[in-house]
Amino acid sequence: MTDRFRVAAAQLNPTVGAIAANIEKAFDAWQEAKAGNADLLVLPEMFVGGYQLYDLVQKPAFHCACVTAVEDLAVRISGGGPQILIGAPFFEDGALFNGVFLLENGGIKTVFRKHELPNYGVFDEKRLFASAAPRGPVDINGVRIGVPICEDAWFPDVSETYEESGAEILIVPNGSPYARDKYDQRMQAMVARVVETGLPLLYVNLVGGQDDQVFDGGSFALNRGGSLAMQGPFFGEAILYADYVRTEDGWQLTDGEKGTVPCAYENDYRAMVEGVRDYVHKNGFERVVLGLSGGIDSALVATIATDALGPDKVWCVMLPSRYTSDHSLEDAAELAAKLGAPYVTVPIDGGVRASEEALGDFFKDTQPGVAEENIQSRLRGLYLMALSNKFGHMLLTTGNKSEVAVGYATLYGDMSGGYNPLKDLYKTRVFETCRWRNVNHRDWMQGPRGAVIPPRIIDKPPSAELREDQKDEDSLPPYDILDGILEMLIEGDASLEEVIAAGYERSTVERIEHLLAISEYKRFQSAPGTKLTTRAFWQERRYPLTNRYRDRA
Repeated sequence: MTDRFRVAAAQLNPTVGAIAANIEKAFDAWQEAKAGNADLLVLPEMFVGGYQLYDLVQKPAFHCACVTAVEDLAVRISGGGPQILIGAPFFEDGALFNGVFLLENGGIKTVFRKHELPNYGVFDEKRLFASAAPRGPVDINGVRIGVPICEDAWFPDVSETYEESGAEILIVPNGSPYARDKYDQRMQAMVARVVETGLPLLYVNLVGGQDDQVFDGGSFALNRGGSLAMQGPFFGEAILYADYVRTEDGWQLTDGEKGTVPCAYENDYRAMVEGVRDYVHKNGFERVVLGLSGGIDSALVATIATDALGPDKVWCVMLPSRYTSDHSLEDAAELAAKLGAPYVTVPIDGGVRASEEALGDFFKDTQPGVAEENIQSRLRGLYLMALSNKFGHMLLTTGNKSEVAVGYATLYGDMSGGYNPLKDLYKTRVFETCRWRNVNHRDWMQGPRGAVIPPRIIDKPPSAELREDQKDEDSLPPYDILDGILEMLIEGDASLEEVIAAGYERSTVERIEHLLAISEYKRFQSAPGTKLTTRAFWQERRYPLTNRYRDRA
């Protein structure tokens, strides 16, 4: 009887659709696991095709190619070494399953099929996959292993079925995207499964960015009773070893690596960095360009991009108008110098005058207002997109969640761009995140150490600088009030009366609720951005564009 059992947990970063490249990652991990004398290599959920796949997974040529790649991988490992658990879509008897394949001796030994299909937030699996009935464990080198797939482990049924049918260890392959404070929820759910079943559990998660989602890793192992035996790193690739020893009471994990759990500000910042890096690289770009205004949002985006790609890959462009203040020019230049990023100035006044002249006959006898202001913003978008097209750099846009929520952004202007790191970060957290970055540096950051964001950028009143002496608070309530209202309306789905009862003025709440409702069409056309909360715009909050409903007493 086997007394020791070693599992290599491969916390890796696949690319959606890059089947051959993902298989090579798996094979490289298998070779490392073989050298590490592992009995089993575990890769995350849907690793072969990448995750999430959405409707791509329904394309027969795609899911057939995934299975063919799994079969080929099985042949490559036929010469001995650890068995492999690897996730891929699987079509059988007219139904498509989210599967995990067990590879042994040159072939597929069995396929585990997901039972619990998430259908909330960013997940749409009930539309894509069939639900399989819970099943029993499989014998791997004399150890009976149960494999609940991701959501299967968030509910008791599947794990209890494994325990009742003789499982000795639970191994959970996951594709769980980052959201603030989600680690605690994962841990609580997995501890519950361990306590209910009395079985040790290994949780293996993806890392890397895919569109709006970033998978944060943080793989871990729990002993019977729920004690932590191993804690992997967050966001970075790693191969971790879980060593089991048979005792009179069952399998026991020996203590392994136990990394620290970062704070929420670090996790958010890392998610934005990884989101930018993978969105840029996985879409075939090397560099980015962005408009650097001297304000706090563009300063944070430039810093995130620098930490993601390196200073020489971030092109900062100041596009001043007649309303751009001297301190904005000074602050933008200082920030770029501190980051070590290329910096140029492209004035827009000539374009503004030409536009005003062309539209003069139409605009005469009217009062200057938003239309004239937005000409400036749209010219900036035009110039930045021209630079993007000419030199092949991805344009980053810089609007925060507060602005995106209430439409305080110009369609085809400052909203132009391919990716928005701040899309799910409220303005008040933008300030705090800048302060955090100025006093913290990590090895995964490619930008310089120290206070790279000038204090004046953080401390001065925010302004779009589209008219004389303009301040954001001319049009919006102070950001602490605005964000408090928005968090209740968006994250809390609160009613108007509930927000007012929390202490906010009725007229302010009604105006913000109205702005939130009428700005849906802008959000529909906005660039994707890093998901940080459980109610990120796009997949997690989908409202009709034409909507006359208003929450009024």
